[in-house]
Amino acid sequence: MHPILSQPRRLLWYVLAWIVPGILLAWTLVAENSVAWSSALFFALPAVHFYGFILTSSYFVCRSLPIRQRTALRVVSVFGCASLLSSLLWILLCVFWSKIIGDATGYPDGVLIDRQLTSLLFVAALLLYLVSLLAHDVFIAFENIRSAERQQIASQLLARDAELQMLRSQINPHFLFNSLNSISALTSINAAAARDMAIELGTFYRKTLAISARQQINLGEEVELCKHFLKIEKIRFGQKLQVSWEIDPAALTAQVPAMFLQPLLENAIKHGICNLSDGGVVQIKSVIENSWLHIAISNPVDPESPSVIGTATGLKNFKARIHSLYQEKSRISWYKAHNNFYLDMIIPFEPVMAGSRND
Repeated sequence: MHPILSQPRRLLWYVLAWIVPGILLAWTLVAENSVAWSSALFFALPAVHFYGFILTSSYFVCRSLPIRQRTALRVVSVFGCASLLSSLLWILLCVFWSKIIGDATGYPDGVLIDRQLTSLLFVAALLLYLVSLLAHDVFIAFENIRSAERQQIASQLLARDAELQMLRSQINPHFLFNSLNSISALTSINAAAARDMAIELGTFYRKTLAISARQQINLGEEVELCKHFLKIEKIRFGQKLQVSWEIDPAALTAQVPAMFLQPLLENAIKHGICNLSDGGVVQIKSVIENSWLHIAISNPVDPESPSVIGTATGLKNFKARIHSLYQEKSRISWYKAHNNFYLDMIIPFEPVMAGSRND
């Protein structure tokens, strides 16, 4: 349906807009043919409004000939014929309507418009239809652009969701595989530790499943999950693994992606603590500065080990996941200095309101 005809408010404004041309046509009849104002208005207002609805057909003419299928010959033939036919139809209706009004009002010869005015109205109608074709062509072009933009945005959202699902499928099972391997190794060395590790693993995954459908949680929940993870790793590494938490209480209310700290801590242990005979301390710091959430993680590394960060696949996946969520509003960097590995991250601080929950 035509955009104007599909909405009552637009239709009302369209009908009101044609009153002005109707009054001008009535004034012309009064001035040129000495027609009474009542008869002139009774003829002109319905006539111009009828042509106003004829003009809406130009929208469908434009849509029937997409730009990619247009040639000069097609444009001239289709648009020219449509303009001529619509103008001719309107003139025939005007003549018929003027005769009816003329007979009813006793006008000489029963016709309100003469040949000269008829010819002038025909030319005006022809030009007006061509202008209408051009206006509808521009409107359809903008409509196609908006539709393409909406489709592009929808495609980007679908691609982002697919990417997030892929990244999650790479991140979440990674910890499970390592934990199961550790439990398998501990069963022959320390059965009690293997049992404790299995219990902690079960607790960790129960909490993980509780938030699996949520894209974001608050940092406080994320910290609790990580503490369960670190208890499991503590059983594995003993005193080699030490952890230091320095979390600003205000930061605990920040919205963060679910399960985003755990792979970073796993990376710190796998490529740092694991390669040091004496182990070391994994430090996690988080503060709020100017509406930004700053998170910093550091751990000691063996300077002689060729595997400080491995191939960085996990970090690249993590960075891609955060970028998918925050786009250019996030910043993540990592580097090695003074026998330590540092990771810094900045994302927008979006506090979770009391009683709210992000699903």
